Amino acid sequence: MLADPRSSSMVSNFAAQWLQLRNLQSASPVADLFPDFDDNLRQAFRIETEMLFDTIMRENRPVTELLDANYTFVNERLAKHYGIENIYGSQFRRVELGPDQDMRRGLLGKGSVLTVSSVADRTSPVLRGKWVLLNILGVVPPDPPPNVPALEASDQPGAGPQTMRERMEQHRNNPACMSCHQMMDPIGFALDSFDRVGRYRTEDSGRVLNVSGTLVDGQDFNGPSELRTALMHYSPQFVQTMTERLLTYALGRGVEYFDMPVVRSIVRSAAPDNYRFS
Repeated sequence: MLADPRSSSMVSNFAAQWLQLRNLQSASPVADLFPDFDDNLRQAFRIETEMLFDTIMRENRPVTELLDANYTFVNERLAKHYGIENIYGSQFRRVELGPDQDMRRGLLGKGSVLTVSSVADRTSPVLRGKWVLLNILGVVPPDPPPNVPALEASDQPGAGPQTMRERMEQHRNNPACMSCHQMMDPIGFALDSFDRVGRYRTEDSGRVLNVSGTLVDGQDFNGPSELRTALMHYSPQFVQTMTERLLTYALGRGVEYFDMPVVRSIVRSAAPDNYRFS
């Protein structure tokens, strides 16, 4: 079935649903702040991620490569956006990601994921952290309490421009918000190395970014590459999450408690073969 050309719908439908690639169409970064973003880049983001998924499916590769694949697919437009040199033309091709592009490995370095987990005028560590919890680890964070105030700049005299991390400290200091933010924020802060449209950066508002953090299990990391390494320790949980999403797609309904023996059986059966897609 996977060898049949019609299996391409697995990519265009399932991957788009699971990874929220459909939301790219409605993503509208503020033009004055991100003048480089256009529909060509939007389409390139989606094609890159779909080609990664398609390769892992058709070559029967371990699904964990979705987290740490050392290759990606770019055309000239996307390569320029990522800072990958010597790529010309509109045709997409597979490129190896060297040490200078290590942060681009896997889904967490993809412009598609970084764009759909941001808001119009800035990054959102909360949305990015939530995206990882839901789609990579299968953890559903609690809903925020009512009447959460909007982010505001510091009212301290002479405070100057602030990074997103500094602006969020007020939320983290609120006891009602702290428990959820402890789960999501460290992940989101690591991904703040990428701006709202997925360009890599080391500064925000003229301030050096602090992209270090600690997972709830105590693993320390600094930046997207170390975050990816930390998440790879949860490969079985990622495989279970993906299996649940596949079962949801196949059945046309949400996974219930009585489906979990099937999910766990699939994960156990796939483990000896390194969690290959088939």
